[in-house]
Amino acid sequence: MTLSQLLDYALAKPDVEESLPFGPDVLVLKSNGKMFLLIPLDTDPLRFNAKCDPDRAVQLREEYTGILPGYHMNKKYWNTVLLDGSVPGVLVRQLIDHSYELIWAASKKSKPKSKFKTRK
Repeated sequence: MTLSQLLDYALAKPDVEESLPFGPDVLVLKSNGKMFLLIPLDTDPLRFNAKCDPDRAVQLREEYTGILPGYHMNKKYWNTVLLDGSVPGVLVRQLIDHSYELIWAASKKSKPKSKFKTRK
């Protein structure tokens, strides 16, 4: 997967924004103000950090040499995925989807409930 393909796939999701909050070398993709992908732009091979369920994160690291603890991230919740051919493309897309779904689930839980009561 190329950088262009990675971005096309991730940016096709609803409400995704890209920014460079850590400088020009790390692209961050967010939805609802929450990060779900970090893509260092100066690495070879291309890689990205994705949020992951903690149990699944450990399992993936044991199974694939191209999935590592999240570089510069909370290693319990983030993986670094190397796009060096060791991780199948189908799984790469599933990991992007999983990361996106985790931040959406978290944003739904964290939304405050309305203070106003509705009449019945």
